[in-house]
Amino acid sequence: MSAQTPEPTSRQQISAMRRSYGEKGITDLGTDPLAAFTEWLHEAADNQFIVEANAMVLSTLGSASDGSDAISTRTVLLKDISEGGFTFFTNYNSRKAQAIEMYSQVTLLFPWYAMERQVTISGFASQISREESENYFATRPWSSQIGAWASAQSAPLSSREELEQRYEGASQKWPEGTQVPCPPHWGGFRVLPISIEFWQGRYSRLHDRLRYERPDTQSDWAVARYYP
Repeated sequence: MSAQTPEPTSRQQISAMRRSYGEKGITDLGTDPLAAFTEWLHEAADNQFIVEANAMVLSTLGSASDGSDAISTRTVLLKDISEGGFTFFTNYNSRKAQAIEMYSQVTLLFPWYAMERQVTISGFASQISREESENYFATRPWSSQIGAWASAQSAPLSSREELEQRYEGASQKWPEGTQVPCPPHWGGFRVLPISIEFWQGRYSRLHDRLRYERPDTQSDWAVARYYP
């Protein structure tokens, strides 16, 4: 006897999904949004209900297979806040990297649901120096280093076995305990922000939104409060 298919959730049940947010709001975060973000990040990392506080949703605009413009999103990990920007690492042949090469403006979203918070960032991404990428790569676990060599990220894959065979081949070339070189096609991007918005859930859907904006990456920040 085959297992019964669960009944789909009805429109009425979905529409009834809601929760009341808390009383804690945003008063003043200061004049430096990067400092404010760092404080929120540390608070999120200390929250036992948040898994990978540095996980962020990256959205890019690039060409689809038919040649039209297409927005795509994926989760990546924030690995540094320095030189006024947010840094993550990836395969430079990946879909996200190719999209950034075409359109450097991107958005980042940190969804800290357990704290009824989110931060959205808009800015311009560019590759960091080779030295920075190599220095970070050297700090990665051996298995992650081997994985960077094994994965032709975003390329079609015939089977799981093919990926595992590539991993095995790389692990034999660079056994655990040996120095694994940083792949030439792997490195970091730094997003220099022009907009950073802090959102805090509040009662009666009267949420707090504080947005820091600047016309370009060299200008001073201006901050304003917005209707929820």
